[in-house]
Amino acid sequence: MKLQDNDFQLFGLPLRFAQPGAPLDRRWKELQAKVHPDRFAAQGQAAQRVAMQWSVRINEAYQRLRDPLQRAAYLCELGGVPVQARNNSAMPAEFLAQQMLWRETLENVKDGGELAALIERVRQDRDSALQECERQLDVEDNPAAAAQQVRALMFLERLLQEADARMNALRP
Repeated sequence: MKLQDNDFQLFGLPLRFAQPGAPLDRRWKELQAKVHPDRFAAQGQAAQRVAMQWSVRINEAYQRLRDPLQRAAYLCELGGVPVQARNNSAMPAEFLAQQMLWRETLENVKDGGELAALIERVRQDRDSALQECERQLDVEDNPAAAAQQVRALMFLERLLQEADARMNALRP
């Protein structure tokens, strides 16, 4: 293992969007067991600090790889196309119109059933966008198109978080 390895190299995984969860989880446990600071207690504080740095590096990589949105953004970056969500929020007009409609629906929803239906529709769109990311990254090798999907996914995730918070507020 080298600190400069990308997350996929660190975990011994193929550079692909599609990643089964079990091997990732298993490898995370293996890596953490190797670098746990307690294993280096007899070697002194310097060795424990290095072990802690490795532990943090492994945890950060694990979080990035296990979250599909973060994994897609990371693959775009590795492909030379950073998502740049803060600097590039341009989206197709059709997508923005749909977002405005969903946000208006969210603001005006009156009951849990209506909100649950909205959440389901947004989740379906999110799942479709994730499938499109997989196609663009793993089949088409098109990180630029995938970056556009990632930006759309960020909008959808934010909307889902707000809708879930609203649903929790409606519950007694």
